[in-house]
Amino acid sequence: MAEQWLFSCYTGPEIHLLFVICELFLKMGKVCAIFGGSRGIGKAVAELLAQRGCHLAIIARNLEVAQTTACNLGAGHLALRCDVSSEQEVQSTFEEMQRNLGPINYLVNAAGINRDGLLLRTKTEDMIAQIHTNLLGTMLTCKAAVKSMIQQQGGAIVNIGSIVGFKGNSGQSVYSASKAGLVGFSRSLAKEVAKKQIRVNVVAPGFIHTEMTAHLEEDQLKKAILLGRFGEPREVAQAVVFLLESPYVTGSTLVVDGGLQLLT
Repeated sequence: MAEQWLFSCYTGPEIHLLFVICELFLKMGKVCAIFGGSRGIGKAVAELLAQRGCHLAIIARNLEVAQTTACNLGAGHLALRCDVSSEQEVQSTFEEMQRNLGPINYLVNAAGINRDGLLLRTKTEDMIAQIHTNLLGTMLTCKAAVKSMIQQQGGAIVNIGSIVGFKGNSGQSVYSASKAGLVGFSRSLAKEVAKKQIRVNVVAPGFIHTEMTAHLEEDQLKKAILLGRFGEPREVAQAVVFLLESPYVTGSTLVVDGGLQLLT
């Protein structure tokens, strides 16, 4: 059961006290679901929100990694496994979060995959995998979150896009399409749910130090970045938290690319 992971770092007689403390704690802070929260940008977002007293659901395909991340954040956080391309799994995940943490206030979609390759060499299954994870998955999690947020009369969603969704990149036509689709989807959803006091925004990072960029030739690529370096996950996370907490911003895309788009 998911609730056992709320206290998986603790043993002995302090468990009962932790339950009491966390029951009180859960009544105070915001509840945030972070898909793709076990590593990279999602993990950095989780760390910042935990410092702000939020109660987090760290959701990833690898449950063990998600559990490690949640445990390192302290008590009162939840780790769940979910394939975002499966509507049934997404629905079950939100039901589990509701039972253990309460209604969702914030949603961050940081789950994403990339399969670089020229279009003529890209297998259809690789196209489908990217679109299902990067675009359809975000649609499904937003649909589930909005249902909960409407009942609370408010909430905030931040979807992680990419600067590639704006400028394109050779060898990333499918990935670029999936990230460009996020912008159109998010802007449209923002219009649909604004009257319910639900805000929807996008953060579009450039080159950030994550597993996805570890294979890139940084010394060469950073010459095209105005600030002359790759960004750090925490720098993107700061933009995400800003959008989650800004009550008068919706339907916007915040670019965090060190000036990449200005030079290319």
